[in-house]
Amino acid sequence: MNFSAGFLRLSAPRFSRSLATVTHPPQSAPQRHDWTRQEIQKIYESPLLDLVFRASTIHRQNHDPSKIQLCTLMNIKTGGCSEDCSYCSQSSRYSTPTKASRLLDIEPVIEAARKAKENGSTRFCMGAAWRDLAGRKRGFERILQMVREVRGMGMEVCTTLGMLSPEQAKQLKEAGLTAYNHNLDTSREFYPQVITTRSYDERLGTISAVRDAGISVCSGGILGLGESDADRIGLIQEVANMPEHPESFPVNALVPIPGTPLEGNERVAHHTLLRTIATARVVLPGTIIRLAAGRNTLSESEQAMCFMAGANAVFTGEQMLTTPCSPWDEDKAMMGRWGLEGMQSFEQTSVARKEGAALGPQTPRTVSESQAESS
Repeated sequence: MNFSAGFLRLSAPRFSRSLATVTHPPQSAPQRHDWTRQEIQKIYESPLLDLVFRASTIHRQNHDPSKIQLCTLMNIKTGGCSEDCSYCSQSSRYSTPTKASRLLDIEPVIEAARKAKENGSTRFCMGAAWRDLAGRKRGFERILQMVREVRGMGMEVCTTLGMLSPEQAKQLKEAGLTAYNHNLDTSREFYPQVITTRSYDERLGTISAVRDAGISVCSGGILGLGESDADRIGLIQEVANMPEHPESFPVNALVPIPGTPLEGNERVAHHTLLRTIATARVVLPGTIIRLAAGRNTLSESEQAMCFMAGANAVFTGEQMLTTPCSPWDEDKAMMGRWGLEGMQSFEQTSVARKEGAALGPQTPRTVSESQAESS
């Protein structure tokens, strides 16, 4: 042994950072479709930090934790809706700041999609304030053309147009639609307190038509409607026990709008939002969980906790349907600080499969392996 100045000379240990997480492509977890409310309640009511840790672990087993899907939403037909959704300023039954307008022409929609793509969004969503498409043949044909053109730009395309028939869903699929949004909003039991003009089963019928047409389903809920924890648990159970888990599960925090029946509701607590996201991640391991309306009211650290708990998609851009949205530049700066990056179009395996994309044989890689390749 060699000594110098009375001290043993030891070489400094070398530490390497290796995260035991799987990146793209993910390991597909088996889907369960027989969840009981008691099982989901036990998950939901577990100690919050334990719940977030469990959800984060499951998230990393099924998704690349560094990837966030960036979506931009555009209202292509505003207001004048005959429904009585008590949270919505687009209902013709309420006196709100939202004014009714006709369906937009194709060109401004395509221009908005181009701008979204230039800013990093890979999914473009179009919403029309209608109960259904009955008697709207020309309008529907215009929307089909919008879908074709946005899809032709290499973006994922999503629409939310109210209730659909199986034939309408088939036409949207043929036009190139990637996903259809039709939220359940809340539990079956609490639903009549929020909406009376459309039944829960009618919503499920539209979701079935979409799924049967080969379109990815986007269906989630709204927190802050006056519901209880039991209703949030009931919503997750309803979605989890569908024949196929939805491709995406939006979690909205109510933005109370003056003139609507829910204008006086308080903002949902962050820990409630976090519990809902984490529970959904445990029960819906392969689903994209979208942090949707109300995100602009969260601090950056609150958003980071949501990402840690399993959220992996956001709406970004100038506006949502009738509520504010976080701008692209702010979101990209935030993601840069947290080491996050945007997903590519059709990166999610279930979406690629429905699009008919050839995935080919691939072997899951760890984050450390990916880092080694890029170094």
